[in-house]
Amino acid sequence: MGAGVSGFATDAQRGISLAPALDDVPESCISSILMYLDPPEICKLAGLNRAFHRASLADFVWETKLPLNYKYLVKKILSQNPDSFGKKQAYATLCRPNRFDGGTKEAWLDKRSGKVCLLVSAKALKITGIDDRRYWNQIQTEESRFQTVAYLQQIWWFEVAGDIEFQFPPGSYCMFFRLHLGKPSKRFGRRVCNLDKVHGWNIKPVRFQLSTTNSKSNSQQQASSECFLYEPGNWVHYHVGDFVIDQNSNSPTKIKFSMMQIDCTHTKGGVCVDSVLICPSEFRQRLK
Repeated sequence: MGAGVSGFATDAQRGISLAPALDDVPESCISSILMYLDPPEICKLAGLNRAFHRASLADFVWETKLPLNYKYLVKKILSQNPDSFGKKQAYATLCRPNRFDGGTKEAWLDKRSGKVCLLVSAKALKITGIDDRRYWNQIQTEESRFQTVAYLQQIWWFEVAGDIEFQFPPGSYCMFFRLHLGKPSKRFGRRVCNLDKVHGWNIKPVRFQLSTTNSKSNSQQQASSECFLYEPGNWVHYHVGDFVIDQNSNSPTKIKFSMMQIDCTHTKGGVCVDSVLICPSEFRQRLK
C-alpha cells in the first residue's frame, strides 16, 4: 500500500492530473451529444480539441441536419453524385449560395436550420416587352445578388411571370417579388436613386399570384394578393402567397407565379424587378 501511495505522490509531483479530461471522453459519446446541437454550435465545439473535431465529422451527426431531399439538391444544384460527399461536406457546400439553370437561379440552406431557400433572377422571368428598349432595360447594380435587374421606363401593360419545378422538403413556404421604385446607381461612390420615371403605381394595385402542382400526389394550391407599390428608393419584398409541401411528398413541385397591373387607362414606370424569393414561412420576419 505504501508503494501505491508513493506512486500517486510521484505522479502529482510530475504534474500529471489524475482527473478525467475532455480528451478522455469517447468520440462516439461526443458525437451523440453533438447531434442534438445546431450546426453553428457543433462547429464551435469542434475547435475545442482533436477529439471533438473528429467527433464532429461523424455522418450521423450531420444526417439529422440535412433536409430529407439533400440527395436531390446535390444532384440538381451541384450536379454531383451525393455518394461522393460526406454528410458534413454536403451540408457545408449546400449552405453556400449555389447557382444553377445557367446561373439564373440560386439555392442555399439556412446555416442554422438547414432549411431550403430559393432565388429566381429577373433573367429567368417572362416579362412583357422585355426585348423592346423603349420599355425595358437591363441595368447593372451591386444591389442585386445576380448583379443585373430589369428596369421599366414606361409601359401600358405590365406583366411579369415565371415558373419553376423543384423538389422542396416538407414544410410551409412563402414567395416574394423583390422590387424597387426608382433607378438606383452610384455617383462619386455614394448611392443615388433617380425617381423621375416613377409613376402609375398609386392608381391601381399590382396583383400577385401563384399556383402549385405536384404531379405525383395530384395536389394543387393557389394564392394571390394585391397591393400598391410603395417606398420609392428602397428594395421591398412583396408577398405573393404561401404554399405547403406535405410530409409524403418526395417529388418535384411545379410552381407558376406572376405579378401584373394591366389597367390600360394609365401608364406606369420607374420600377426595378430583381428576383423572386421562396423561403420557409418562418423566415418572413427577416425580410422586414
